[in-house]
Amino acid sequence: MDLKKQGLNKDKNDSLKSFKSKFINNDNEIYLDGNSLGKLPYKTILDLENVIKKQWGENLISSWNDHWLELNNLINHKMSLLINSDKGEVMVGESTSVNLYKIIHALLESNEFNKALISDSLNFPSDLYVLDGLKNLTTKNKIKIIKYKDDIKCDLNLLKKNIKTDPGIYCLSLVSYKSSYLYPLNELNKVAEENGSVIVWDCSHAIGVTEIDVKKSNIKIAIGCTYKFLNGGPGSPSFLYVSSDILEKLSNPVRGWFGHINPFDFSNEYVPSSNINKFRAGTPSILSLVPVNNGLDITLAAGIKNIRKKSIDLGNYLIELIKNELSQHGVVVASPMNSDFRGSHITIQHEEAWRICKLLISGYKKRKKVIPDFRPHNNIRLGYAPLYVGFFDLFETVMILKSILENKEYLSVDQSKKTVT
Repeated sequence: MDLKKQGLNKDKNDSLKSFKSKFINNDNEIYLDGNSLGKLPYKTILDLENVIKKQWGENLISSWNDHWLELNNLINHKMSLLINSDKGEVMVGESTSVNLYKIIHALLESNEFNKALISDSLNFPSDLYVLDGLKNLTTKNKIKIIKYKDDIKCDLNLLKKNIKTDPGIYCLSLVSYKSSYLYPLNELNKVAEENGSVIVWDCSHAIGVTEIDVKKSNIKIAIGCTYKFLNGGPGSPSFLYVSSDILEKLSNPVRGWFGHINPFDFSNEYVPSSNINKFRAGTPSILSLVPVNNGLDITLAAGIKNIRKKSIDLGNYLIELIKNELSQHGVVVASPMNSDFRGSHITIQHEEAWRICKLLISGYKKRKKVIPDFRPHNNIRLGYAPLYVGFFDLFETVMILKSILENKEYLSVDQSKKTVT
């Protein structure tokens, strides 16, 4: 069967195909950037309208008792279901960077682990900035970055060797933002525990599209955003998970009133909450939490096992398309070929990556617009969110890329860039 028919057949038999109708879609556009910002669900519009017009507009402050105080607990519960944590171990609120700062600071001050901060060259730069800001709390006043021979995959032997010889606090991205490399959770958590280390996992590019079971994989700490595959909207709050055996030994460096055990007692003495709520700080952002609630509902309804299965199938199909149609035009796959070590985007490299991206987004020659994203210096990320991306979408994308490359259409495009690429 040819690849076009294969894609059409896969779409026909897709158990998740009905979920696409839950989102706003443009018929003349293929959106492959859900790994950066997820789509807007229709119900989220209605939910926000209700919160703004009725709960805020009409009920004003009474909505704290009627709706908003419980909203955070409800979302925490749904996130707990998604990652299989116990009650009181996960919270949703504030940004990933803020939560990373709080938890790394707490770990350094706890004296439970060596005061060493270690990360690697595949980690998201923002995480490295946060770690760098905390280096003065470490024994050596610096952070250590493990460097690999390329940006595609981790050298597991080198990483495990470092964990064994240089124990401390490690921060790693579960799925690498650039290449989509997926780390082996169980294997690395086991090595860390056996050698007096802890790994803080940034799950931003993994949550909602890979199976994360904190119990089975023995995750001690995890953070991650909700605006990618969980479709929580631009700037939606992150989650923070801390296993109960470590949680009791940690203190939040940012002591806000919502981290107090009884915030509305307005006591002058700070008494931290006994569960994950101790890591809350200021008043929760209700307008940002509402979309996350719906995004979690959609993900839980689809089932994370089903989402992961389709993600793997989409990735394998896309790689086959690229090999067959694009490799002869200088396109290189810069993501793991083995789906066990791959998230839900494929990165391709070409010397004209930026100008090709501009053509894809423009809908040149009245073709469908294709929305990927560009990462320096020659990477195009093709993100396939299984809830709204189909197999034929990927076929059409590759055919458009093939036309651009065969005809060298990128030569007619300038190199200018906007801020967000």
